[in-house]
Amino acid sequence: MEIGTDSVIKLHNISKSFGTVQANKDVSFELNKGEILALLGENGSGKTTLMNMLSGIYYPDSGAIYAGGTEVIIRSPKDSFDLGIGMIHQHFKLVDVLTAAENIILGLKGSAFINRKRLAKEIREISEKYGFSLDPNKKIYDMSVSEKQKVEIVKVLYRGADVLILDEPTAVLTPQEADILFDMLRKMKEDGKAIIIITHKLNEVLSLSDRVCILRKGELVGELQTKDATIQSLTEGMVGRAVNLEIMRDSGALGDERINVSDLTCLNEDGLKALDAVSFGLRAGEILGVAGIAGSGQKELCESLTGLYPIESGSIKFIEDGHTSELTGFSPTEIAKKGVHLAFVPEDRLGMGLVAGLDMVENIMLKSYHNDRGFLIDRKKPKETAEKLIKSLEIVTPGVSTPVRRLSGGNVQKVLLGREIDSKPSVLIVAYPVRGLDINSSYTIYNLLNDERKEGVAVLFVGEDLDVLLELCDRIMVLCSGRISGIVDAKTATKEELGLLMTEQ
Repeated sequence: MEIGTDSVIKLHNISKSFGTVQANKDVSFELNKGEILALLGENGSGKTTLMNMLSGIYYPDSGAIYAGGTEVIIRSPKDSFDLGIGMIHQHFKLVDVLTAAENIILGLKGSAFINRKRLAKEIREISEKYGFSLDPNKKIYDMSVSEKQKVEIVKVLYRGADVLILDEPTAVLTPQEADILFDMLRKMKEDGKAIIIITHKLNEVLSLSDRVCILRKGELVGELQTKDATIQSLTEGMVGRAVNLEIMRDSGALGDERINVSDLTCLNEDGLKALDAVSFGLRAGEILGVAGIAGSGQKELCESLTGLYPIESGSIKFIEDGHTSELTGFSPTEIAKKGVHLAFVPEDRLGMGLVAGLDMVENIMLKSYHNDRGFLIDRKKPKETAEKLIKSLEIVTPGVSTPVRRLSGGNVQKVLLGREIDSKPSVLIVAYPVRGLDINSSYTIYNLLNDERKEGVAVLFVGEDLDVLLELCDRIMVLCSGRISGIVDAKTATKEELGLLMTEQ
């Protein structure tokens, strides 16, 4: 078949299934030398599966892969590396106790002895060529997220990669770190490298890529030059219909303080401070956003507020109708018995939020079964609730009796969030509530949170998309290494301001 003269990779009619699930169907596209190609699609559209076939993790059921105009067989990551293809995964594959240099050469053939001086020199030359710095002798466990990502990039470059695949490369980076990464990728492009980025951040697609390929339900449904694209056109391509991308922030007056946190300190399993003297207030009718690099104390904050994480010192008070309840040191059951209506959507949906083997009705009953009296439990009302949630949140499920483990990640999140909101809370705590949801469903969730705010609910929203935090929230609290580095007005703050606070020492 014909291959473009600048083509480095060509996929032709690639298909892949897992049992009855068709992950990719007859996908064909070309990647050229000196090009940045963005691969877009909703969760479950087959983006990562497709790239895992290029990187040797999966093998296609049918179709052909061409490298440099020649058909190739990629059955392992080694085959992929031998062809000059390197993939930087969303979750880094590094050994924490080793140095950057040791991780970079790990698995390569060589003599029994490492010439560390020469290795460090080679790593620095690669780093300087693309405009960043990397300490070859630094241990991985001492590195920031962005430093670890640089190690992954140098690892594939050191092995001679001319094709780089990056899966959600900015998911855990601050805006400033993302800008540095983009500068690196542009220099690699100028050097003739071919780059594929998988991302859901459309602003980044428009600013970085040359061309966009859009997948929907495993099929390639669109291919266009980035200069001809808009956020709306890309969104409609992914979803298959027009989507309203506006978050309607309610500008109503805030109520009285509902939650008061004073000098909250929690320790992690190593005895170090996961939260260090955290103090803030959360008002009725307010959405308070929480921003921070992953692992900055978000999980411990949410769980300590809900009685799931031990508190070393400090206090948490709940105020409603002039009555104050101390929540410090009480379990979730004890907090509920105090008459405090708290709802929590944790980051770990099936580990903490829902029971995978139970169906929707049974999972909804977990929230309310203690209200029943006698030996018989009423399933009628929970079933009606489940049917209502399926309709209002567009939950895709064969029925209310299907175990939630059989639902997609996005639909599992809808079940959990819908159940918590249906409990009529006074305080709603949500951690990454749209992670795994498609764009249309994400905006449904944002509107649900806005509706809760209008009802006077105090909402604590932990998020990773700074654009959404700025658009949805009233205030944003930034956590950095377990401490509050700032609380800003979301209406006037900028992403750059938040990024600086996220890395403030």
